[in-house]
Order: sequence, then structure tokens, then C-alpha cells
Amino acid sequence: MARMTFDRLLARKPIGVLLAQAAEEGDHTLKRCLGPFQLTTLGIGCIIGAGIFVLTGHAAHEHAGPGIVLSFVIAGLVSAFAALCYAELASMIPVSGSAYTYAYATLGELFAWIIAWDLIVEYLFTASTVSVGWSGYFTGLMHDLGVHIPAAWSHAPYTTAETGLGLVPTGAIINLPAVFIIALTSFVLTRGVSESAWFNTAMVVVKVGVVLLVILFGFAFVDVSNWTPFIPAATVNPATGASQYGIAGVVTAAGVIFFAYIGFESVSTAAQETINPQRNMPIGILAALGICTVLYILMCLVITGVVPYTDPGLAEARPIYTVVDAMGPSFTWLKFVVTIGATIGLGSTILVLLYGQSRIFYSMARDGLLPAAFGSVDSKRRTPVVGTALTAIVGGLMGGLFPIGLLGELVSVGTLLAFAMICAGMMYLRIKHPELPRSFKTPVWWLTAPLGVASCVYLIASLPVATFWRLLIWMAIGLVIYATYAYRHSLYHETAVVASHQDQ
Repeated sequence: MARMTFDRLLARKPIGVLLAQAAEEGDHTLKRCLGPFQLTTLGIGCIIGAGIFVLTGHAAHEHAGPGIVLSFVIAGLVSAFAALCYAELASMIPVSGSAYTYAYATLGELFAWIIAWDLIVEYLFTASTVSVGWSGYFTGLMHDLGVHIPAAWSHAPYTTAETGLGLVPTGAIINLPAVFIIALTSFVLTRGVSESAWFNTAMVVVKVGVVLLVILFGFAFVDVSNWTPFIPAATVNPATGASQYGIAGVVTAAGVIFFAYIGFESVSTAAQETINPQRNMPIGILAALGICTVLYILMCLVITGVVPYTDPGLAEARPIYTVVDAMGPSFTWLKFVVTIGATIGLGSTILVLLYGQSRIFYSMARDGLLPAAFGSVDSKRRTPVVGTALTAIVGGLMGGLFPIGLLGELVSVGTLLAFAMICAGMMYLRIKHPELPRSFKTPVWWLTAPLGVASCVYLIASLPVATFWRLLIWMAIGLVIYATYAYRHSLYHETAVVASHQDQ
């Protein structure tokens, strides 16, 4: 009996079943209408958000100094290892569900559930977190336009306690703008994937344009002396007692700003809505990551070149404001443009995150690991309306009630863990099933994949110890739900079903 239970925990979803699902068409399935351009903007829409508008300045001031450029190179390289593995798996298994689906086919159901539970942190919790950031920019924009939103309706009613794990009341009622943006983007998603993709593309064009404006004008004000020393000598932060700067600071910053790279794999959640996914999915994943990495590095050079990394303004919520201020009064107009760009940009990030989460829920429901409601598709719009609505309700409540800093590090560690498992899964398929067709193959896979696993684990180890406790608590909750519901309702526990596809 124990052996049977163990087998069920590691039951794999047969590749043949996945490919059959990928080929399904009809009113009960998702609509294929996305090409490489829409997939690339989908990835850019998710990647460029809080990272470039907030984290760049904060990480430079607190951890790495001008060496933040190297931090983004390190994080980008780790992401590239994972992206190449994602691209190969996406070309093999063009089914919605991203890392969850790939893990189910390679590592087994328990690992798939763990990754799916990680992805909830990555997509749903990040969407909620970004909605709070959007609220700050939107409230500031309204204030500039003469409209005042009371603090009671634009702040979370709770904040984190200075000590312990408790929450402290703030006196506010609810962060209404955060709830509003979750509701708005969810409504757009229910209108159809084609409409959502073009709406996202329009927002991406605006925010990339704003980023390019800051980079182009900012380079004219760069003082190269601000880049010296490029990696400041290691020291101790007098306020917190934590070590900062030096090589260790650069690596720590790479782990912290990994949050900024979250999103390139969101392209893989759109597999069943993509035209010719075996070709277009790898293009979208790699193009989005490459474009965003270049923009991040250029923005870091501008931020640390225009303003010294020791300037406390870089540690504030809107470091780009500090940079524009340093450029002189003639660029006051650019601050207004940045606010609009950030507001629109963060909105597109939320849209893609909610899109990805609803598609992961859709795939899990089809496997029996979640209630069937998450997998129901509207026959007219061919979108998972119920799953999107439930995602919006949970995301809106979190964004409206909790502060922005509550889950940032947990998001990074969860994503890094998922990436490590994806690299391991790709290695498994290369060794176990080398005969399966692959329209995209990871270059030098025997080196790329192990480096992906090792680098993810290394960055995880660089994060604060408290992050691991939060991850353990979150994983414990997930395992309880798996044991009480998902394990009992899985469609792939029957010996006959698994055995009949075992060698496919």
C-alpha cells in the first residue's frame, strides 16, 4: 500500500495525453490567435513593471552601488538558463500551465503541485503586490491633476509589525485603487484573449517609450565619476547592521532584483492560445527576456550615473523621480510622463500576471487537482471566465488589505525554486526521452541546465533567512490542500491510465 501511495505521488502526466490536449479544438477549448509579436509583448508587459520603476534604485542604494549593473547581468544570465529550458519544453509540450505542466510530465504530480503552489506566489501574489504599487502612482497622478484620494481609501488597513509576524492596523479602510485595477484588468481578460493581447500591446508601447525617454535624456547628464568605485568596498549598514556592497552585495542584489525578471515565462502559459506554438513560443520567451535585459542594464547605468548611489532618494518608492530632478527644472515634464508611463506599465504587468494565473488554474482543473469551475470556458469568448473571476476576487482582496512589502522576497525565492525544477525537468526529458520531437533545442543542454539549477540554488541561498521560513509556511499550507483535495481527485492516479501511457 505504501508503495502504491508513493507511485501515485510521483505519477506523471503522459506526454501523449498532453499532446492530445494541445491538438483539441472546439468551444470548450482556448482560442488560438497569438503570434510571435503578441507573445513577445506579453512577456515584456509582465517583465517591465515594478522592477525597472522601483527596484533598480533601491537595490543600487542598499546593496550594490553602480555594481547593480552586474547584478542585473547575473540575474539575466540565470534567467537565460531557465528561459532556454522553458523554450525547449514549450516547443515539446505546447499546453497551457507553464512550469506546472512541464513538471507534471517530467518530475511527477507532487513536484508539479509544489511548482504550481510556487506559481501562485509568482503570479497571483505578485499581481496583488504590483496593484499596491500601481495605487501609489495612480494616487500621485490624481494629486498632480488636482484630485485628492483620501488616505483611508488609498492605503492598506494593515502593515507589518516591526517585530514578529503580526499585522498592525493603520486606520485606513481599504486600498480602493488597488482593488480597482485588479477588477479592470480582469474584466479585460474576460473579453477575449485577442482583445487582451492588443490592449496589453498598446500599454507596452507606452511604457517602453517612457523608459527609452528616460534612458536617452538621462545619458546626457551622466557623470562617469559616479560609477567609481564600480563595486563599492564591503561595509556594514549603520541603520540595520546588515552587510552591504562588495561582491557579496552584488550577488545579494541579484537575488533581490530577480523579482524584476519575473514574467518572461508567462509566455508559456499562452501555449494553447498560440498559433504554431512549437515555433512561436521559443521566439516570444527569448525575445522578451533579451529586450528587457538590455533595457534594465541601460536604466541602471543612467540611474547610477546621474545620481550617486549613496543618494537616499534612490531608496524611495519612485527613484526615477530622483533621477529626473537631478536633470534640472527643464525636465519637470518628464516626471509627469514617467508617472503616466509607470501607471500604464504596472497595469499591463497586472494584466499579464492575472492572465498567467488563470491559465495555470485552468490546467490544474483539467487534471482534477482543482475544482472543475477553474477549468470551465465561456463558449462565446473562449476564456476561463470563472477562474479569472475567482483569481480577481482573491487578488483584489490581497491588494486592498495588505502592504506592498509583505511578499516581495517570497516571490523571488518561489520563482527561483520553480526555475531550478524546470531546468531539472528538461534534463530528465533529454535523458529519458531523447526521441521526442523538439522544434527548439537548448544549446549545450548538458551544461546549460545544470548551470541553471546551480545558479538558482545559489541565489536562493543569498536571500535572507526569514524568507525560507515564509516559504516553508506557504508550502505547508499547499501540502495540506494537496493531501485533502488534489491527491484524492487527481485524474492520473489510476494504474491503468498511467501504465497505458507510461512509455509515450
